[in-house]
Amino acid sequence: MDQRRVRIETYLNRLHGYALSLAGDRDRARDLVQDCALRAMAARRSPVDEPAYRAWLFRILRNAYLDQERRAGRTQSLSDGHDQAPGDTQIWRFDESLISALTVRIGLARISVAHREIITLVDLVGFTYAETAELIGVAPGTVMSRLCRARHALLKAITESNVQPLPIGIGTAQARKLAK
Repeated sequence: MDQRRVRIETYLNRLHGYALSLAGDRDRARDLVQDCALRAMAARRSPVDEPAYRAWLFRILRNAYLDQERRAGRTQSLSDGHDQAPGDTQIWRFDESLISALTVRIGLARISVAHREIITLVDLVGFTYAETAELIGVAPGTVMSRLCRARHALLKAITESNVQPLPIGIGTAQARKLAK
């Protein structure tokens, strides 16, 4: 039993990131991960192969999310939304990186759950197109087209946000003055 727990623990951060992208709420994401872990621990069998095991865990989490949505009477769909339109320089580099990460996070919050899911699985978790296709039950070509539309939606959400890049070469002190 202890080996099962250790094996699941290696994926908890990735599972939480995926759950957060689906649920959009930290508390619900934690509940989903806990539900996933409990279901995985209770399973009589689990895949031996590590990539298959990882996909199996993410499938359990996805199914837990869908079950939760159905029970709550929400009709949130994970299917593709075809109808949706697609200073110190070291410190400053850190600031740029932080701003970029926050901008992407804000953009992800503005796109549909289906788009967040596909971006999270491929770009953040690192599943291949084939693994993602198997996980969500579609063809690999469908994953590629959904990912393309999702990335376009993310880019659109980011460009329409109120986050504006600062001019290149501006120092930290100058940036603070602009922010006031």
